[in-house]
Amino acid sequence: MRAVLALFALLTLAACGAEPVWAPDEKIAAARYVHDEPPSVTLFTVINNRSDAGAHSGLMINGSERIMFDPAGTWNHPRIPERNDVHYGITPRIVNFYIDYHARETFRVVEQTIPVSAGVAELIAQRAKAYGAVPKAQCAKSISFILKDVPGFESIPQTWYPNKVMDAFAKLPGVTGRTIYDEDADKNHGVLLVQAAENPL
Repeated sequence: MRAVLALFALLTLAACGAEPVWAPDEKIAAARYVHDEPPSVTLFTVINNRSDAGAHSGLMINGSERIMFDPAGTWNHPRIPERNDVHYGITPRIVNFYIDYHARETFRVVEQTIPVSAGVAELIAQRAKAYGAVPKAQCAKSISFILKDVPGFESIPQTWYPNKVMDAFAKLPGVTGRTIYDEDADKNHGVLLVQAAENPL
């Protein structure tokens, strides 16, 4: 019976579109990157330029190390290890790769950053690491769940919609932001990732 339940759970996970990934410890340790700026949390929202609909949400946490929680995302980097939608080793260059992957003629990226305490950064990072592989179309849902009840983020609503998370994030005290546009054709999107596969970090 236990084997049947395990199989059912696995099939359910696959049907939802979640794709479990688990990089080995040595790769996680080797990729570790500590950013020299104070602790912060950055929300990335990908928005359709034609409809203004939110297409995707990602969350970068800068604490004892800098990681990227890219729930249900298709972004990856050949030298950046991943564990269930959490990517490790997020250097400034990798942040640029992440933005370039999403920004193109049909999509813009809104970047919003808020300073937090070291404790809050670690709390959010641990919640992201513990969340597990995220099913497709649940990026905003997972991020809003992770931020739920975290000190300073109580106003973030539980929602499926990236724009609602973005709008609530914009109202947090001390948040700063920018919008990134890229006129690259859709067929060129993510070209920096191709270059990164051929050149060392």
